[in-house]
Amino acid sequence: MTKIYLARHGQTEWNKDLMFRGRKDIPLNETGNREAEAIAHALENKNIDAIYTSPLKRSIQTGEPTANIFGIKSVPIQEFIDIDYGEWEGLTFSEVQNKYRDQYALWENKPEKVKFPGGETLEEARKRSFKGFKNIIKNNTDKSILIIPHRVINKILLCAILGIGNSNFWRIRQDTGCINLIEYTHKIFILAKMNDTCHLKGIAYKTAQQDF
Repeated sequence: MTKIYLARHGQTEWNKDLMFRGRKDIPLNETGNREAEAIAHALENKNIDAIYTSPLKRSIQTGEPTANIFGIKSVPIQEFIDIDYGEWEGLTFSEVQNKYRDQYALWENKPEKVKFPGGETLEEARKRSFKGFKNIIKNNTDKSILIIPHRVINKILLCAILGIGNSNFWRIRQDTGCINLIEYTHKIFILAKMNDTCHLKGIAYKTAQQDF
């Protein structure tokens, strides 16, 4: 059996301030670094064989404490980079609501139909991230691995694993620093744990906000 620990990166100032991040290379803030340490402690007895991250700082930094525990180097995977929000990147939640009112309403109600201005669709991000995910599984048979992408990427990967459409995007929650456990056996994905934040006790209250 292959075990995949799919985590979301820790908090950044842009998460805290409800700003759309996408491809902007934002580092973890103090809380995010604490969440990264908490992920490492949660996994320290799981015999992690390999770590794969997005090429963005917030993902790489989240994997560093776990990499240090197991004496391995994380591998950035381009397919796991965050969704391209296009013109939304760097704008606050309220700015997007006001400037792109109709498109934001569609994003809230039918996310699978949205193409971000100058950016991607969920389906485009799903195809490239799931391709990268399956390649990693193929190369890590019967191992335990940690993968650290982003909120949107985690959600659409979970949709892909469960065999459900992107219309279910908002039915899946991914808090900063959360851990999901996926088991792969007999060519079947099994979602064993989702959005686990138990390891963030004493930290999570500082990140309580909308699914952002």
